[in-house]
Amino acid sequence: MLTLTPTQRRALKATAHALKPVVMIGEAGLSASVIKEIGVALTSHELIKIKVMNDDRELREAMLQEMCTALNAAPVQHIGKTLTIYRPNADKANAAQKPIPNKRAAQNR
Repeated sequence: MLTLTPTQRRALKATAHALKPVVMIGEAGLSASVIKEIGVALTSHELIKIKVMNDDRELREAMLQEMCTALNAAPVQHIGKTLTIYRPNADKANAAQKPIPNKRAAQNR
């Protein structure tokens, strides 16, 4: 499971404030297909909110830990029935490290 520093967690909470839940977990609970969908959403967005339709706080906390462990993600926040998790996208990180081609150099060729 990925870990975050308090500063990183605070910044992610601020970013997540405006987000809407992209995955809803119903009465059937956390299944392999739900974990797969959460993984797809994390790959696309990195930071997502998940709405859990369950009244048991301990069960929601266990789901959060299970999701984060299975997807190598970090729990950011658990407020009420809304969970927020984060996983950096390796493709975006690699793209950020690639040098940006210089337009002027390309035009002079």
